[in-house]
Amino acid sequence: MTKLAAALCLALTAPLAGFAQDVPLPPGMEGAELLSGWQTPTGARMAGVRIALDKGWKTYWRSPGDAGIPPTLNFAGSQNVARVTVHWPTPEIFDQNGLRSVGYDDELILPLEITPTDPTQPVELSAALDFGICHEICVPVSVALDANLDGPGAPDPMIRTALTEQPRPIDGGARCTVEPIADGMRVTATIDLPEAAQEVALFELKSTPVWVSDSVAHRTGGQLTAMAEFVPENGQPFALDQNDLRITVLSAEGAVEINGCPD
Repeated sequence: MTKLAAALCLALTAPLAGFAQDVPLPPGMEGAELLSGWQTPTGARMAGVRIALDKGWKTYWRSPGDAGIPPTLNFAGSQNVARVTVHWPTPEIFDQNGLRSVGYDDELILPLEITPTDPTQPVELSAALDFGICHEICVPVSVALDANLDGPGAPDPMIRTALTEQPRPIDGGARCTVEPIADGMRVTATIDLPEAAQEVALFELKSTPVWVSDSVAHRTGGQLTAMAEFVPENGQPFALDQNDLRITVLSAEGAVEINGCPD
């Protein structure tokens, strides 16, 4: 699969309903917008980003696999924002010329849980997004979205659906061993999980960007054992924090997420 030699940049100041139409769109992009969402009883704001693609195009999960482009989201230009928590719906597994990628086809709704510095004041949300979209070619895209989020808002069915599509969290249920390899670290996780078809284990470090290999897994009754290798940029073993591990298991029965994996 070939990639365009240079990134195609898309600068949007999107309305809260409908896509901006006064800027050129790169191949495969239908548009992008901020969904204004609603204020929660705690004073937080549940908003969202919608990325719509032409049929047959896909974009990537937070950990995109060997053939994917890692997405980045930056909210540093926002006002009255103490924290933004991104809620990722369960992704799909794709095969790209024999390489595995992880992502979404046609459309992605990303719920954004925004904690204001002052809940009594409007939120000025500025979202700078860099992500990849792929079909016959892969296109890196940069999107800038801005919105004033004020008032109680109203529940948005697209955001609510995306929230229900998150992996189901599991407390405990996994034990890990970590060992050095020539260019990084190997993690082997034993997970107590009922057997299901089409199981794929996805490994990440939550706070440390690092390349992670496709996992290799096998079953022994009600236990799934999966192994992946973590390789940093310097290609050296490193102090891997097992509390920072996140393991997502996709299967025909749905998805589960395990945060932290003690030995």
